[in-house]
Amino acid sequence: MEPHSLKCVFLGLVFSIALLPSPTGSSAPCKFPAIFNFGDSNSDTGGLSAAFGQAPAPNGETYFHTPAGRYSDGRLVIDFIAESLGLPYLSAYLDSVGSNFSHGANFATAGSTIRRQNTTIFQGGASPFSLDVQLVQFSDFHRRSQIFNKQGVFDKLLPRGDYFSKALYTFDIGQNDLTAGYKLNLTTEQVKAYVPDVLRQFSNAVKRVYDQGGRAFWIHNTGPVGCLPYVLDRFLITAAQVDKYGCGSPFNEVAQYFNQRLKDVVIQLRKQLPFAAITYVDVYSVKYTLITQAKKLGFELPLIACCGHGGKYNFSNSLRCGEKITVKGKEMLIANSCKNPSVRVNWDGIHFTEAANKWIFEQIVNGSFSDPPTPLKMACQRMGH
Repeated sequence: MEPHSLKCVFLGLVFSIALLPSPTGSSAPCKFPAIFNFGDSNSDTGGLSAAFGQAPAPNGETYFHTPAGRYSDGRLVIDFIAESLGLPYLSAYLDSVGSNFSHGANFATAGSTIRRQNTTIFQGGASPFSLDVQLVQFSDFHRRSQIFNKQGVFDKLLPRGDYFSKALYTFDIGQNDLTAGYKLNLTTEQVKAYVPDVLRQFSNAVKRVYDQGGRAFWIHNTGPVGCLPYVLDRFLITAAQVDKYGCGSPFNEVAQYFNQRLKDVVIQLRKQLPFAAITYVDVYSVKYTLITQAKKLGFELPLIACCGHGGKYNFSNSLRCGEKITVKGKEMLIANSCKNPSVRVNWDGIHFTEAANKWIFEQIVNGSFSDPPTPLKMACQRMGH
């Protein structure tokens, strides 16, 4: 073959390769105009407070300087997600006061589960707003917002119609499904046995959002529940079941089992939902590292609640953060905050401090703990599908 012909063939190959589609579809960052979040207290920005009364002070003291519907001294991971995307903090769907839904809505409530529970919030602590109810609320919001956003002031308070297909859909739920079994005195194996049904319902929820136009999904797995003061204080474990960091091994074992099954569900969803970009985020590993390596990372007392009262873990289920007692006719705050939440991991025995939430967010935002390894700002791209 003549040199000129070889050159033409080479240039032709280069041109053909250039025309092949990128595995990510595009290298440009996503421009998410909205976030729609589903979850529990890890991402509740005021849902449960709107329904059953505000999370009391000192919740919110660090950043908002007043109770702000969050079970933390400040911002949650979902708040940092919104900040990083240039979006306002999400208003809780249930909150009728001061809410703006123009860039999304938050359907999460503290105590929420994927699967409906057979107890009320007053009996076992489970929220009545389980994931299937949150999906009903989302569907209603989707439909009705497009009717009212053309009427007067509502055009500035409700999302545009095209935002629903361009939005980021975030999920952080499942932790309460696991602890619910232990509240019923089930064994670890019995809790594991119902995990497939829980995840079947989770899968159906994602499909329902997809059917309504959702395409970009950011799904957190569940954290190391065996390292929460609430769990360590409430449920019986033997000394042999405590790991070298002080966490309850059986509870973390269940969480890891849940997470592996959740990852399998995500793999199946990618096959079933051809136009979806689904990112699985391993927050378990991030949180476990923070708790077990707290001192190296500039934190202290990772298994002790900052805000609480009494006991080995500064946690009492009957005197939670913000609880008051009456002494000689005078009300006194007995479950108060520690002096410096900025160096503490656990806020109230169940939830994380703002400082911990910020650290967690900083580890996951670049995709280092994601499958596929997708940065948050690229989560609309179908990498590795």
